[in-house]
Amino acid sequence: MAIYGTALLSICLLLGMAIGELVGRLVGIDANIGGVGFAMVFLILSTDWLRSRGKLKPETEGGVLFWSAIYIPIIVAMAASLNVRAAFHGGVIVLVAAVVTVGACMALVPLVAKLGRKEHSSK
Repeated sequence: MAIYGTALLSICLLLGMAIGELVGRLVGIDANIGGVGFAMVFLILSTDWLRSRGKLKPETEGGVLFWSAIYIPIIVAMAASLNVRAAFHGGVIVLVAAVVTVGACMALVPLVAKLGRKEHSSK
């Protein structure tokens, strides 16, 4: 059932959006910076945490999987609606955000690979 897991997704989304707004204010921009991305990270971490403790019921997991499947098209639609030209007028912040994002992703690759190997070997 798709309704299960919606509360978990909603909590993650609200928390992510709040942090995105906070990051935007800290940087001095009147916009949400990375709120949906933070929400996705929270959703991944929370479902993994619940699953590892055996508290993620199959109905809830099915609901989370359903919403996860439609999450990416929603993000693509949101990204398509952004005004990229206005972002480049933001100046150095665009370059800093890009460098930090790519650097963080590159730094996390070994950690994710290690976690994947550990989970794969335990099955």
